[in-house]
Amino acid sequence: MKRSILENVVWKEGKYYVAQCLHVDISSFGESKEEALKNLDEALNLYLEDEQHEDIQNVENPEIVRISVKYA
Repeated sequence: MKRSILENVVWKEGKYYVAQCLHVDISSFGESKEEALKNLDEALNLYLEDEQHEDIQNVENPEIVRISVKYA
């Protein structure tokens, strides 16, 4: 069994917290940060047990960067 440390980001959206993994396109939510991260952990474990994931992206020192965009 392989073990990886995955970087995640958490933010508040309305009354819920959203937790998203930066290595794979998996996210979850909860009423607290702790619940959102617990739910993300469960979702990641389910996702990774079903597939062969030899190519999980290594993300080192992620940085939040704001970009201004114009849209209609």
